[in-house]
Amino acid sequence: MFDPKHPPQNLDDIRALMADLPAADATARDAVLAREPQLTKPEGSLGRLEEISLWLASWQGSARPRASRPRVTIFAGSHGVCEQGVSAFPASVNQQMVENFINGGAAINQICKAVDAELRVMEVALEIPTNDFSREAAMLDEDCAEAMAFGMSAVEPGIDIFVPGEMGIGNTTAAAAIAHALFGGTPADWTGRGTGIDDTTLARKTRVVGDAVILHRNQMADALGVLRCVGGREIAAMAGAILAARFLRVPVVLDGYVSCAAAAILFKMREDALDHCLIGHMSAEPGHKNLIEKLGKKPLLDFNMRLGEGSGAALTLPLLRAAAECHNGMATFETAHVSTRETP
Repeated sequence: MFDPKHPPQNLDDIRALMADLPAADATARDAVLAREPQLTKPEGSLGRLEEISLWLASWQGSARPRASRPRVTIFAGSHGVCEQGVSAFPASVNQQMVENFINGGAAINQICKAVDAELRVMEVALEIPTNDFSREAAMLDEDCAEAMAFGMSAVEPGIDIFVPGEMGIGNTTAAAAIAHALFGGTPADWTGRGTGIDDTTLARKTRVVGDAVILHRNQMADALGVLRCVGGREIAAMAGAILAARFLRVPVVLDGYVSCAAAAILFKMREDALDHCLIGHMSAEPGHKNLIEKLGKKPLLDFNMRLGEGSGAALTLPLLRAAAECHNGMATFETAHVSTRETP
């Protein structure tokens, strides 16, 4: 059982946690299903909003879904694979962007203001790049487990919704390598332009992804092996946060390609591991669409965004809040003295 006071020490501890995932709260689910048909509207007329309120309640363990205390957490990490020239920006941008988040100057700062969400930034050993996974495994077992444990600390009881965001130059290369290793296909199926690279850089990035998966295939016995070999610390931290949220009954809204690559690690270990997650949006990164299909989910938005930072997922928070408020606040046919559908 997950104990925040005793974080996992190694990847075997993570594997043990994955074998003991809590299920949705059946009592809360039944209460929502019983109340929904009584609300003053035609049955099913709120579409996915009804699905969202049911999902929120089921994973929060409450008959009254909540969305008033959402948190967006940006995990920032550095990638050694940047040495291979796979990004349009230098790795030094990592620290500069973290300072921008802290100073309130990034897009996610403005979005969080607009949707009334708390924003936190967590540096995951930002000053220490992972190993260049085109040459060696990105992380040691203990480094990967430590990053996951660090991510677990980002989720606290009392949060209504958790949005994991990220910042890390080179992390779409890591996401592509993770997706390719987990789901097969060709490297080109999973590799996109990320920060806006040109054709030459895209070809190099695609080659790096394919060669890395071949290089490490004998070490990638399971999804955690994939994460260790071709992932990144901020990706491991997001996976840890998503896992902790399951145990703490905090629903999760996933963001773009990198966020979903972190979630895919858990999915490949257990197909029900992401039942407490929704996907906020479909990003413009081509591998993200493929990955969403593999995860068997449907995004809430498609705004052609590819920023990361949790930005696309954060934009869905008003939708979740509206879903909760409709379910909780609407009158029933009985209390509003509204006639129900006539029975022939």
